[in-house]
Amino acid sequence: MIVVKCNKNEFVYDIHSLVKAFYPAEEVKVFEEGEKLLSSDENLPEFFILFENQGIKITILADGEKKVEQAVSLPENLSRPDCKNALKKLLYGILSEYTNKQLPWGNLTGIRPTKIAYGLLEKGICREKIAAYMKDTYSCSDKKAFLAYDIAQREHDILSHIHYENGYSLYIGIPFCPTTCLYCSFTSYSIAAHRNEVDAYLMALEKEIDYVAESFADKTLDSIYIGGGTPTTLEAEELDRLLSYIDNKLDLSQALEYTVEAGRADSITKAKLEVIKKHGVTRISVNPQTMKEETLKLIGRRHSVAQVKEAFALARELKFDNINMDLILGLPNETKEDVEETLRQVKELNPDSLTVHSLAIKRASKMSEWIIKEGIQCLHNTDETMESAAMAAEKMHMQPYYLYRQKNMSGNFENVGYAREGKYGIYNILIMEEVQSIVALGAGTVTKRVFPDGRIERCDNVKDIAQYIERINEMINRKRLLFADEICEEKQDEI
Repeated sequence: MIVVKCNKNEFVYDIHSLVKAFYPAEEVKVFEEGEKLLSSDENLPEFFILFENQGIKITILADGEKKVEQAVSLPENLSRPDCKNALKKLLYGILSEYTNKQLPWGNLTGIRPTKIAYGLLEKGICREKIAAYMKDTYSCSDKKAFLAYDIAQREHDILSHIHYENGYSLYIGIPFCPTTCLYCSFTSYSIAAHRNEVDAYLMALEKEIDYVAESFADKTLDSIYIGGGTPTTLEAEELDRLLSYIDNKLDLSQALEYTVEAGRADSITKAKLEVIKKHGVTRISVNPQTMKEETLKLIGRRHSVAQVKEAFALARELKFDNINMDLILGLPNETKEDVEETLRQVKELNPDSLTVHSLAIKRASKMSEWIIKEGIQCLHNTDETMESAAMAAEKMHMQPYYLYRQKNMSGNFENVGYAREGKYGIYNILIMEEVQSIVALGAGTVTKRVFPDGRIERCDNVKDIAQYIERINEMINRKRLLFADEICEEKQDEI
């Protein structure tokens, strides 16, 4: 265990995330001043972070002896963000020297790197200065700093036709899956156990769609994304019912993108794909995560590599020309050679876009329990495997177009979306960069309202399916309150 004692509690999350990045196999506990420790073991490594009037002092003790002590002076009346950046920069420098380890993204924790670069780009700052800022402020490597800028520039160009203030995007969540994967922490329920709730769930979704049709009639729908869970756990008739309702209630004439996450091969059939195609969906996904049979069984996918290839071929046969595939690097016991074999087989299929995830270890997933039993050393993700994925994408004529990071990511790397020109996932960029309001329907979803000044407010739907169905009017009212003044202003303008 790594113990951190701090006399201020407002930066506990950032401190924990950064220390954990250096010690992924250790339990990290951050205690406020005066809080009783959970252990009396005197040999625990201890970090003392002291905020003083004139600065910050960090001390590391091991075996009762002082190993490191460094301090930094701070100007008076320093803003909270600047104080946080100074703390993280000092802590990163100490940990990097103490462990003899550098992290690819430096001290960035809980931040979307491209969001920083995007904001600076909007101010007219050039590539070299943005990269220099990210290196100086966050200790990013040259490679990652320039990657963040290049993706931000591409996002800026892709979103040039988005209706920021007078438009919105729509997310619809289908929280059912054939099985729950080992690594998953999303809202999902076994379709077999909840089959009798699907009809009521779709009725609740239809009520939310009615609300959107009424309240956003004067706004442009730029993108729509149906995700999950696994949307194709719905039967073909149920999919047709949902997509028909969307067609009848919403104006899709200006939508730049319409995605249905087909996802798992064991849920994809010709009849379902035909329904999706009939309703004008422009983008789908067929997500293997890996092409190694043993790993698929271990993580609970319950489909074969052959099924993935069959599902992909079926989608091509039905003339889908924008198919994404998701991969996860750092899955249990997978080696560099396993990743390269997966990439070889993906290249043979030749998808239009590729999303490469670094495994994120979520406390709510079964993976956390697996790691306790098997050990974190069974997870391998390196700069070399990330580079192999980037090179494979380049050989398929794809460019990186969006990027985000999560807490406790294997290797402290990132998730990157690659796509060919014209096949970029617009919704993926919008959800990451938070530049447009997104209305989210379904159990466990979160609606974001983006104000003209950049401020963001959220409201969520309950995760439990039965509660979502029972309290659907409350879920709708939460959205009404979130967007109330905006809709009132529009009605006033019409008068």
